[in-house]
Amino acid sequence: MSDPVGKLPSELDQLPDRDTEETAEWAASLDAVAKAAGTRRAEYLLRRTLQHAEAAGLALPKLLETDYVNTIPTAAEPEFPGDEAMEAKITAWNRWNAAAMVTRGSKYGVGGHIATFASAAWLYETGFQHFFRGKEADGSGDQLYIQGHASPGIYARAFLDGRVSEQQLDNFRQESGGNGLPSYPHPRRLPWLWEFPTVSMGLGPLSAIYQARFNRYLQNRSIKDTANSHVWAFLGDGEMDEPESTAALALASREQLDNLTFVINCNLQRLDGPVRANFRVVQELEAQFRGAGWNVIKSLWGSAWDELFQLDTTGALVRRLREVPDAQFQTYATRDVAYIRQHFFGANAELVQLAGVLSDAKIAECFHSSRGGHEPRKVYAAYKAALEHKGAPTVILAQTVKGYTLGAGFESKNANHQMKKLTIDEFKDMRDLLGLPIPDSAFADGQVPYGHPGANSPEVQYLNERRAALGGPAPARKVKHVALPAPADRSFAPLLKGSGKQEMATTMAFVRLVKDLMRDKETGKRWVPIVPDEARTFGMESLFPSAGIYSPLGQTYEPVDRDQLMYYKEAKDGQILNEGITEAGAMADFIAACTSYATHGEPMIPFYIFYSMFGWQRTADQMWQLADQLGKGFIVGATAGRTTLTGEGLQHADGHSHLIASTNPASLNYDPAFAYEIAVIVKDGLRRMYGEKPEDVFYYLTVYNEPKVQPAMPEGVEQGILKGLYRFNTAADLGEAAPAADAPKVQLMASGTAIHWVLEAQRLLAADWNVAADVWSATSWGELRRDALECDEALLRGEVRTPYVTRALEGVTSPVLAVSDWMRQVPDQISQWVEQDYTSLGTDGFGLSDTREGARRHFGVDAQSIVVAALAQLARRGEVPASAIKEARERYGL
Repeated sequence: MSDPVGKLPSELDQLPDRDTEETAEWAASLDAVAKAAGTRRAEYLLRRTLQHAEAAGLALPKLLETDYVNTIPTAAEPEFPGDEAMEAKITAWNRWNAAAMVTRGSKYGVGGHIATFASAAWLYETGFQHFFRGKEADGSGDQLYIQGHASPGIYARAFLDGRVSEQQLDNFRQESGGNGLPSYPHPRRLPWLWEFPTVSMGLGPLSAIYQARFNRYLQNRSIKDTANSHVWAFLGDGEMDEPESTAALALASREQLDNLTFVINCNLQRLDGPVRANFRVVQELEAQFRGAGWNVIKSLWGSAWDELFQLDTTGALVRRLREVPDAQFQTYATRDVAYIRQHFFGANAELVQLAGVLSDAKIAECFHSSRGGHEPRKVYAAYKAALEHKGAPTVILAQTVKGYTLGAGFESKNANHQMKKLTIDEFKDMRDLLGLPIPDSAFADGQVPYGHPGANSPEVQYLNERRAALGGPAPARKVKHVALPAPADRSFAPLLKGSGKQEMATTMAFVRLVKDLMRDKETGKRWVPIVPDEARTFGMESLFPSAGIYSPLGQTYEPVDRDQLMYYKEAKDGQILNEGITEAGAMADFIAACTSYATHGEPMIPFYIFYSMFGWQRTADQMWQLADQLGKGFIVGATAGRTTLTGEGLQHADGHSHLIASTNPASLNYDPAFAYEIAVIVKDGLRRMYGEKPEDVFYYLTVYNEPKVQPAMPEGVEQGILKGLYRFNTAADLGEAAPAADAPKVQLMASGTAIHWVLEAQRLLAADWNVAADVWSATSWGELRRDALECDEALLRGEVRTPYVTRALEGVTSPVLAVSDWMRQVPDQISQWVEQDYTSLGTDGFGLSDTREGARRHFGVDAQSIVVAALAQLARRGEVPASAIKEARERYGL
């Protein structure tokens, strides 16, 4: 067979053909089929041949798309093990109560979503009845990532099994009274029910992947047997547009996470309208997941379609389904049969002939309601196949109708996501459709009633029996507190005694501390170092050979630096999670590790270290997810500040992460200046998060890559370090260089690396201007503010409490000048509780590339600028002549 004119070379041209005659025969056969039976028949044969080759394990590229039909045909469906009639009754009650609670709540204007659960009800119910393992089973049970907008359906189920009361249903989205239900899955608000916050779209799928991975991490490190735990993530097809939703698909397949299943509810609608109006989102998702190496199961059509497919002897129906865009198919679900006959079946003569033998009732059933996601047998078959598939994660693409069973006013309507209630007449129609025994008299007061068959009813007994067999209620969050012993003091001692004459950056001080803590016999194995491909930047390469980098495959190659002391070592039981260039992935890892104490009953101590600029700015939404999930651990913003990494330029210059961090109530934020402060903060953090009375908080520490001599810890400063402020030294500590006893005084307050500029300014003020300056280390502007706010709140209750910062400065009469490597808003957080004259210096504006000295002079925070600012404060008070300001500027070249 001759090559087509102008054919481009392909990879096949580079492979030797050992039998060109045989190759020509195959090509000629294909040509003959196309000529005799048409190109469609030739296409069909090719697709079937490729599918057969794939099933046989031949090393060929996979088809990225299959036909728009169910992956599991009806004839291949396994026997359904449940009582379908009973499960239909249970699902009907849950559908009803989900719609009722949102409708009843609408009179208070609190809103809610009805249509999502209505479409996905069987996706959840089939799982609850037959698959989702509870916490009372062996191991940790399954982890369920519930789609946020489906929460009313989960509450309805909890109402049926007795875990939620009618009063709580009536307080949906009304939590302030203490007996309400949060709008979405919020573990912090309802910690006995919800495990995972998922309504910030895209974070659920990302977190689910890393949760499945962390389950394997615990297994491979022999910390917890998670072999029977399966992660289920329920997602919307519109949600898959979020970049986080698909960011880690390759990771899941690369690490063969067959303990993970995505269930995507493909109702073809997002919040405002069709997901892919002019295209087919199912096919797009199939190609995306298959291309990433996932096992894909499509459950698109209900059993009513079986007759149509059997009549489709020419493939015309399958081809038509493949070409109709989603928005048009949504329209079919809302139009009459005449419209469908004309616009769907009227596309060609073959379809017209097929439709001729179909009744109007059959067409209406197929196009209006019969979807794979609405039939428990179809869903059961898909779930069972997902669990049986080994070697790769599975995604189930289940097609549904959004607003299913809610009536013609809801089903497939573009606006149904914003529709918050049904009328009484619509509820009566729904009741009749679902076959619920709710009399008209129950609506007498104009309010839709809740429905419950009774605690001893067959429905509730069946539900409880099924959950008992699967290990108890689900979803459920259960915490068995395991207090970790405090590490030995010897781990902290090196930092407390200082570095002598050796210079050491606080980044390195933190890494050295953790390295020592990882050697602790009791808790060392529980540390989880997490880094997004910058370990060497932070001096962590020394951990590679000792702790190992986690890989489920181990090390299948000889590393290029094998003969070096700190070689790159990967291991199946490796302790370090080196995530590559993905802060979002590293943060998802961190969340899984931070919440292991609840998910698996195994407290882990993760620390996630990163360029501070790429933490809160880039992944603050995940920090909220961490807080909502009650996570515990250490977030470490390294190379912090706006002037310590200036060679990297504007994008690396962080002067605001502490400001963003201060918005998160669960984050305890510290900006330590010295190594001993890090030791004190970490030691207390371990106590607060993992001790006998654990708190649901996490820590944000900023550390710097600027080597400095680290002093020994002065006596009696521990409480000041933890509370956020203590006096590091006084002017008298300068010895012979101290100013006169009657010299003007100023208080210099600094955090982080700025302490060194302030100490130099203290020396200059004494030597050049006879001004006495005391230096204060402000380890946490945020904790000072938190304490002050609590004092203000106490005052409203009639309790008189003085903020710590006010008490710490009590008796000081001189002005206060606060300096940091952050925007002035960071130290200004405490200004209203400082009774002395208060001003600040900071690094407001964009960063820039320069030397550290040049950048600090640019922002006006270097030692000389601090001196001028201090003199200006004193001049305003008449304690130094105003001319001193100009003289100082000239002397220092400002």
